[in-house]
Amino acid sequence: MTASKIFLYFCLSFIGGIFLSSIFLIPQLILLGVLILGILLISIFGKYKKFVIIGFCLLFLVLGIWRYQLAQLKILNSKLRNYTSGDISSLHSKYNNREEVVSLIGIVIQEPDIREKTIKSIIEVENLEGETINEKILVTAWRYPEYKYGDKLKIRGKLENPQEFEGFNYKDYLAKDGIYLVMNFPEIELISRDGGIFLFKSLFSFKEKLKESLNKVMPRLQSVILEALFFGEEGNISKEWKEKLNLTGTRHITAVSGMNITIITFLLLNFLLILGFWRNQAFYFSIILIMLYILMIGAPASAVRAGIMAGLFLLAQHFGRVSAGSRAIVFAATLMLAFNPLLLKSDVGFQLSFLAILGLIYLQPIFLDLFKKIPNFLQLRNNLAATLAAQIFVLPILVYNFGQISIISPLTNILILPLIPLIAILGFIFSFIGIFWRILGQILSWPAWFLLTYILKIIDWFSKISWTTLTLKNIHWIFIIISYLILGGIVFWLNKKQKLKFLNY
Repeated sequence: MTASKIFLYFCLSFIGGIFLSSIFLIPQLILLGVLILGILLISIFGKYKKFVIIGFCLLFLVLGIWRYQLAQLKILNSKLRNYTSGDISSLHSKYNNREEVVSLIGIVIQEPDIREKTIKSIIEVENLEGETINEKILVTAWRYPEYKYGDKLKIRGKLENPQEFEGFNYKDYLAKDGIYLVMNFPEIELISRDGGIFLFKSLFSFKEKLKESLNKVMPRLQSVILEALFFGEEGNISKEWKEKLNLTGTRHITAVSGMNITIITFLLLNFLLILGFWRNQAFYFSIILIMLYILMIGAPASAVRAGIMAGLFLLAQHFGRVSAGSRAIVFAATLMLAFNPLLLKSDVGFQLSFLAILGLIYLQPIFLDLFKKIPNFLQLRNNLAATLAAQIFVLPILVYNFGQISIISPLTNILILPLIPLIAILGFIFSFIGIFWRILGQILSWPAWFLLTYILKIIDWFSKISWTTLTLKNIHWIFIIISYLILGGIVFWLNKKQKLKFLNY
């Protein structure tokens, strides 16, 4: 057994510990028992390599469980929880069952999420009622006046636990990013606008200019779709079109999701190859473009994680070691979970990016072999194989989280996804030029308008088919385990069959 394979087992054991601890409450006595068993296997059976490996796997399993429990303890020990109002679940609250207003000073640490009537800002609390506190809260306020990244604010309001929604654990969703409490429609006073990192402020300012240019040179419907594609901002998309995107399984193109970044990174590489770039040039240019894109959208944690995983996959492909890419991806996931173990259960984007890349590694070669008769004109065969592979690997997670299956999703995605990198590049070019020369920007926007109109027609047409969507409610987490065991078995069998076929030639 090679050292890299042994290390892979250790990483998987650590991830397994986090997974078990995120589902079950594991008593300390059992944890101690597994720890002792691991130490005994290593010490008593030291001569037998397999027993030593099993022993260390048990130690890493315990380490994963302990790391998750430590993260839960940090949530319980949050200083801000002492200031929650009217919260019967917080037994140690200073203001338990009382309508108390607190005053705090904090800085907007991410670009605010601007909706039609409201604005949501993540605030790093510096001072609360005279106490120094470095924790985050989510503040929802009215749309105007606008507050920006780096603004220092004085806020008066009630700290509350996040609202619970049916079928969506909003509390855990925020907790994974270190946000344990929210404040709704407080009094806000601007203190200064001197905070924040200069690089991010410059990128956000550039982003606003791009959005202004985009809205000036492109018709309304196409501009809001392109804005969502660029920046993941769905606020301006109508409810009607959001429903159409859901019905056709294409909602992910308007979100900065892990799966979206993974697929777009791969398609971008193929697109650059079509333009005539050498493989080395296409590889480095793809990495640079994805990095700049992630920075421009504010480097949200989900996008950074997806970018790291997509970059590792491109790196493995670049050096011709895609088969070993899965180990690099597992190692990257292990590092991310060691830093923040709450991602595994609560961050769907993390799950999607991880699984989409595994699909590209293990399932794409099988599809390439199946589609060998399809011409690879404009990388059609590669894009088709990549899209299907990623879609199949993320399907159980999408069904579990959203309770809906779009039967025609593979078809609609095949018809539109290969065009997304081209639209993104064309959109950036005409938006950038439109900042300085509106008429030229408008002329250059015509190809992007044409492609976007085609995509909207595809989505609109397929959304009118009545039988396109299956709704599945109250799905148990066991469904995910069974689905991936079956999928893993099928992929293993197909890969083995493909290797035998190759050896027989």
